[in-house]
Amino acid sequence: MALTDEAIVKIKGMITSGELGPGDRLPKEADLAARLGLSRNSLREAVKALTLVNVLDVRHGDGTYVTSLDSAHLLDALSFMVDLHQDDSVLQFFEVRRLLEPGVAALAATRISKEQLADLRLLTSDLTASAPVDELVANDLRFHRGIAEASGNSVVCSLLDGISGATQRARIWRGVTQAGAVERTLAEHTAILDAIEIGDADAARAWMTAHIAGVENWLRKAR
Repeated sequence: MALTDEAIVKIKGMITSGELGPGDRLPKEADLAARLGLSRNSLREAVKALTLVNVLDVRHGDGTYVTSLDSAHLLDALSFMVDLHQDDSVLQFFEVRRLLEPGVAALAATRISKEQLADLRLLTSDLTASAPVDELVANDLRFHRGIAEASGNSVVCSLLDGISGATQRARIWRGVTQAGAVERTLAEHTAILDAIEIGDADAARAWMTAHIAGVENWLRKAR
């Protein structure tokens, strides 16, 4: 593993130095191994590892390329990691959401466009208290994604996309078992959006904190 790690570090160095950029093709395996002072086997294992985290793209019959390196593509690996976690870690993901999303809502209050605001208003009006739980959860996911997009920070969007999958089952569970969950969610979404619409970052932060903390606290008691 030490030799493979060395190979990974050297390839990473070629990218961070600018020698290799997004979309560039790596030199042929034999040439690159000789140039880096590595065995071809170590280089091959390093390429496999970097492919798994979307840094490299192996195109059979063509060569190995550096990916676009955009945040959404690189953070796909986070979604894979989240999928491997069991339900006993879901509270940790809610804690991460509680740390991130209030700040995201505050940013959205200063950056949201009229079109984004209108789309989010449609989401809050599309749902009624009698809606089935699966519609509530789908609407909730789109609402939080829309606020992340309104923050203008693509890295945050990708992070929250990766984390949301881990909390989706808990959201469904709450919707099925807790009386008034749909009404409460709709009321909190409306309050968050009202604060964002008037540009009140502090209120948007506070309402988002309360919104996520409410689900988190319910889950702690329900477990």
